[in-house]
Amino acid sequence: MRPPDAQTFFADSRKTVTDRELRAKLEATVGRHLEQVAIVAGDFAGYEAEKVAARQVKEQAISRLPELLEQFKHNLEAKGARVFFAADAPEARNYVVELARSKGVKLTVKGKSMATEEIELSHALEQAGIEVVETDLGEYIVQLRGERPSHIITPAIHLSKEDIGRLFQQKLSIPYTDVPEELTAVARQRLREKFLAADMGVVGANFAIAETGSIVLVENEGNGRLTTALPEVVVVVMGIEKVIPRAVDLSHFMEVLGRTATGQKLTAYVNFINGVRRAGELDGPRELHVVVLDNGRSQMLADPVLREALYCLRCGACLNVCPVFRRIGGHAYGTTYPGPIGSIISPSLVHDGQAGHLPFASTLCGACKDICPVKIDIPRILLHLRWLATEGGIAVKWPPAQERVRAGARRAAQLFAHPALVRALSRIASVLLRPVARDGYLSWLPPPFDAWTQSRDFPLFGARSRTASANGVGSSGARDKALESATPNSGLASRAPSAKAAHQGQR
Repeated sequence: MRPPDAQTFFADSRKTVTDRELRAKLEATVGRHLEQVAIVAGDFAGYEAEKVAARQVKEQAISRLPELLEQFKHNLEAKGARVFFAADAPEARNYVVELARSKGVKLTVKGKSMATEEIELSHALEQAGIEVVETDLGEYIVQLRGERPSHIITPAIHLSKEDIGRLFQQKLSIPYTDVPEELTAVARQRLREKFLAADMGVVGANFAIAETGSIVLVENEGNGRLTTALPEVVVVVMGIEKVIPRAVDLSHFMEVLGRTATGQKLTAYVNFINGVRRAGELDGPRELHVVVLDNGRSQMLADPVLREALYCLRCGACLNVCPVFRRIGGHAYGTTYPGPIGSIISPSLVHDGQAGHLPFASTLCGACKDICPVKIDIPRILLHLRWLATEGGIAVKWPPAQERVRAGARRAAQLFAHPALVRALSRIASVLLRPVARDGYLSWLPPPFDAWTQSRDFPLFGARSRTASANGVGSSGARDKALESATPNSGLASRAPSAKAAHQGQR
């Protein structure tokens, strides 16, 4: 898996944004999803109240995280499980690989888990000579293609049924079909054989209940249930943020998670893991190991603004409404978690500044905040991270071209601090450039401003449009007067706070 970096992100984004076939696939899937979300949310009168309640539970859980994790560990180990706290991805990988080796594991089946994607567990097990099979249908498809998931909930969102039909024909040696039911039946048959033969099962966790020492898996295909019920050894990999205080708190999340993630009132399966198999039980693991992963989350917890990102339920809804994700797809981000949520958590999970550019990959439109089931203020956190990057609090490895642009922007900021000088230079530039302008616009500017004119024209310095002049707002004086008389509700004031203000507001 290639490490993410700014240069690759810009190159991949330029490539995918012009891929009309990819755009059509994303828009078709996302469009249907958002329509369904609107229907099930609109039919539930208490939807907004449940979002507030779910957020309050997460606020409480994150504020008491060390205490709740210890309570969860104590109660789960009392049921025969073993809980291991992993500081980072290598520590988590090594624990699972050594466990598999010690048990003579030859075949591992995996339920859907973004945490295992984050630590690249499948790759580590395969290097140890252990066969790994993804059992979520979408994950199974991208595994056959040798890709990472392109979406948190819909891993194969970038593929059509025809793509999958050709893939199954090639990899599974079946006659070509693009009928979804037939493709699903083939996958089900192949995966059932793996479930029955597996030595170890690996899953993630949607929630961990501290009060009872229970792990909750929410899914639609039954693969999570089979992965945890049949193998003798089961491993759960979960982030430290998954813990919630009480069993009664779970109801709030069940009301909002399915509606937001998949457009359902409730997912098909809600599984509870309560320790190892007890006497008289016919299924369930004889050994249960729970790996509780930090991997940068404590760093997020220590930041009074960024810690809100730990409320995330991994529903994927923010990806579906994000105009950037919908045009470049998930693979362009180069990280486990794409889209808006990935842009705020990846800089903490990926080190050496390789993901420090992602907070800038957003329009700050606010749609992600509106749809979030726990009301995470993603735009505010993005601004905070941009401020940190500007101030040196986050390392960012900008490509040379972008670094030149940013250096030019800093010089421009210094220049714009002197309005009289700017007006004088604008008048001079207007006179000098008027001979090469066409209809009041310039089709070329020298570096570093040429990045603008590569895709759009630039208005001639000092020029005023006829419409603006007719409306009396063509001059800077008219604009200043309009702004001075504007009330807070007039719509003229910016709705988004500056990054610096967002940061200082937490002091």
